[in-house]
Amino acid sequence: MSVFTPFTKLNRLIVIAWVVCRYRLDVFVPSDSLPLGFRILFALGPWHLFPQPKLSRGQRLRIALERLGPIFVKFGQILSTRRDLLPNEVADELKRLQDQVPPFDQGLSIARIEKGLGRALNQVFARFDEQVMASASIAQVHSAQLHNGKEVIVKVIRPDIRKTIRQDIALMSFMANLLETYWADGKRLHPTQVVKDYEKTIYDELDLQREAANASQLRRNFLDSELIYIPEVYWEYCSQNVLVLERVYGIPVANTDELRAANIDMKKLAERGVEIFFTQVFRDSFFHADMHPGNIFVSTATPASPQYIAIDFGIVGTLSSEDQNYLARNLLAFFHRDYKEVAQLHVSSGWVPSDTRVDEFESAIRTVCEPIFERPLSEISFGHFLLRLFQTARRFDMEVQPQLVLLQKTLLNIEGLGRQLYPELDLWSTAKPYLEDWMKQKLAPPGVFKSLRKQLPDLVQQSPELPKLIFDTMTHIRDLDLTQQGREVKTHELSQQVAQHQQEKRKLALGSVLVIAGLVSSNEAALNWISNLPLISIVTIGVGLWFVVLS
Repeated sequence: MSVFTPFTKLNRLIVIAWVVCRYRLDVFVPSDSLPLGFRILFALGPWHLFPQPKLSRGQRLRIALERLGPIFVKFGQILSTRRDLLPNEVADELKRLQDQVPPFDQGLSIARIEKGLGRALNQVFARFDEQVMASASIAQVHSAQLHNGKEVIVKVIRPDIRKTIRQDIALMSFMANLLETYWADGKRLHPTQVVKDYEKTIYDELDLQREAANASQLRRNFLDSELIYIPEVYWEYCSQNVLVLERVYGIPVANTDELRAANIDMKKLAERGVEIFFTQVFRDSFFHADMHPGNIFVSTATPASPQYIAIDFGIVGTLSSEDQNYLARNLLAFFHRDYKEVAQLHVSSGWVPSDTRVDEFESAIRTVCEPIFERPLSEISFGHFLLRLFQTARRFDMEVQPQLVLLQKTLLNIEGLGRQLYPELDLWSTAKPYLEDWMKQKLAPPGVFKSLRKQLPDLVQQSPELPKLIFDTMTHIRDLDLTQQGREVKTHELSQQVAQHQQEKRKLALGSVLVIAGLVSSNEAALNWISNLPLISIVTIGVGLWFVVLS
């Protein structure tokens, strides 16, 4: 993890506290719902020393997030897609964080691009537009033209961004450690692991060569697809801090009025967004994990069959085959209201402890889901549903799965985007046929044959060694049997020795007791005790000594 000294922690906390107070973000806290003690503390908060800014709530929040840096801007970008959770004026302001973050100096931008390219701009570009085309939390973009006439965009990482991110990540790690130590649900929610995963994600986003590789992979996965277009990467002009991509043209997906004016089929566009997500997750196990509206455009070439255009490939996610199968089976079980299957999957996957009573967990899930599913599916928010489910599962010690956090965030983004395009979007019924078809393909003979064919080269490569492997395995089993037999003999001998030792200890103890009893019963002086001992005492001492000798 990042190194963060107490001084820088305190300094960053002071900055965050100042921004919260300066822009009076206390208006976003539902103080009326807090316990009495917290209400009193809230009423005495330092923010009351600051005047109310002459800005709307949305403007205050947006500017505050910009002042706090890229980690907080990312948070605002995620929030901006959830219009069902935010007032419209707040969502409209946060939408500006997607590509309207204040840019950094143009001269500094050019210097960083030339350093990344290793040559002057005029040696690479026939035209370079110094005016910033778009600016986001991590990088900004300029338009340009190569000497061969191709239009491109040039992306460059912000200066000194690593220092800011390192401080914020370290602060998040510090807070996560506190939560995990002192909060009852801390260990269950794995906040430190979540922060570690997010740290890896955001540092990956700072490497534009990695982004170029992600773009190339997605382009191959959707080459000639009607669903989505991925721009071409010009590898000869890419470095860690500079990325050159084919320039694409389309309507920003958030401009719904412009899309309608272009006669785009909004229902089909929303449904295709869901299809793209599930195709990436289940077919490719490689998905664009930063699909906020600032990164998505729509082609106007075929309005009746709309095609998405994606940019910004800094954050991608992958899933193992086990995660894929688990997710598909879980979602299908929800669709079919098979709550017992959902409960069993949670137990078998390790989301809840193995000693959880499946019937009790099933009943709890049913209590949450039935009222929701009684409503039209188009009115069900997947985000609200997950929130209710996780709240219910807390009493069963349900654990957060860090490897799925990125997937959950992306799915919430997709739902928010789809509902923005087509408010009646039925995410559930759109996804259900796709998942059912995917499961059939996995379990049907063609799917099984495809899996075997994929494993065939490894099997063929290992086939000459199979006889030796079988012989070695049989020999190993025989040796294990002999070892087990030897262990049983030794265990028997050891148990006999232990029993004999225990018997000797009992004799020693009994003899000692008898000797002491004989001495006590004599009640004579210590120096001449033998001559004066009564017969019963002599016999008792003699028997005791005999047991001691035998032991």
